[in-house]
Amino acid sequence: MDSLNTSQFVSLNAKTPVSLSRLYARPGFLLRRAHQISAAVFEDECRELALTPAQFGVLTVLRSHPGLGQSSLARALGFDKVTVLRVLRGLETRGYVARAPAADNKRNVSVALTAEGIAVLSQAQRPAERAYKRLLAPLDKNQQAQLVELLQLLTGELEDDARAAFVPPGQR
Repeated sequence: MDSLNTSQFVSLNAKTPVSLSRLYARPGFLLRRAHQISAAVFEDECRELALTPAQFGVLTVLRSHPGLGQSSLARALGFDKVTVLRVLRGLETRGYVARAPAADNKRNVSVALTAEGIAVLSQAQRPAERAYKRLLAPLDKNQQAQLVELLQLLTGELEDDARAAFVPPGQR
């Protein structure tokens, strides 16, 4: 049993014990598994750039909102502060972002893309789009739109239950 991956194990259907069938049918389990698959597909497509979905998200938000504070960046992505700091440190080490004291409050830190960050984000657009298409490929166009709508509804309605509330920049 230990050698089976989750998809093989889930595909056992009739042979799967009832307790496991119920687990594998739970929305939380399926969402977590879909997230793992999504991240793996993205990382596979962006392998040459060595970008993760979190790094791509940070770079994308900073392109739209240069000089955004770390806390605002975390909220914009639905990250906790520790996660956004970890991602920023990795991007800063690679020369993709620069952090500096905020102009309006020296205790806050603002973050901006460097020229290298802008370049890598530009290079990542095609592989990110391939990852998006690859992830949704098992679904027809109507199902793709429906999935996105349902996920937006789910996340929008339950946002207050999240530890790190998602607040798009400019909507605070």
